[in-house]
Amino acid sequence: MYNKVIVPLDGSELAECVLPHVEAIAKGCGVHDVIFVSVVEPVHLYRDVESSSLSDEQRLLEVLRESMVTARSYLDQVASRTRYDGVKVQSEVLTGKVADTIADYATKNEADLIVIATHGRSGVSHWVYGSVADRILRSSCVPVLMVRAPGCIPGI
Repeated sequence: MYNKVIVPLDGSELAECVLPHVEAIAKGCGVHDVIFVSVVEPVHLYRDVESSSLSDEQRLLEVLRESMVTARSYLDQVASRTRYDGVKVQSEVLTGKVADTIADYATKNEADLIVIATHGRSGVSHWVYGSVADRILRSSCVPVLMVRAPGCIPGI
C-alpha cells in the first residue's frame, strides 16, 4: 500500500520524532523507498527584490547556498543512521515555500504517504504561528500521517 514515503525534516528533534513511526511503516507495509526531504526557503520570498541591490542579491544567494549545504549535511547524517531492510533511503534538499514545495514534490514523485511531526498547537498559538504540517495536510493530495510531538498536552 505504501511504496514511497516522504519524510519532511527540518533539523529539529521534534521533526525526528516521526522516525520510529516511519520504521514501523517501512517494516510493516513493504515500503520500497523512504525519502527524507528538507526545504530551504529563499529569503527573497519575503522581501522586495526590486528594491535590493546586486550585492544584496549576491548575499541572498550565498545564504541560500549555505542553508542548502547545511540541510544536505543534516539529511545525509539522518540517512546514514537509518537502515530499513530492503528499503531504499534517499534524501532531497528542495527550495521554495515549505508546505507547497513538499506537497508538490510528493505529488510529482508519486509518493504514497507523507509522515510529518506536529507541535499539536491549537487556538491562538496555532493562529499566530501557523502550522507547516497543517498546511501540508490541506494542500497535499497524498495521504498525510501527522505525528504529535512528545509531551503534547491535549486541548492546548
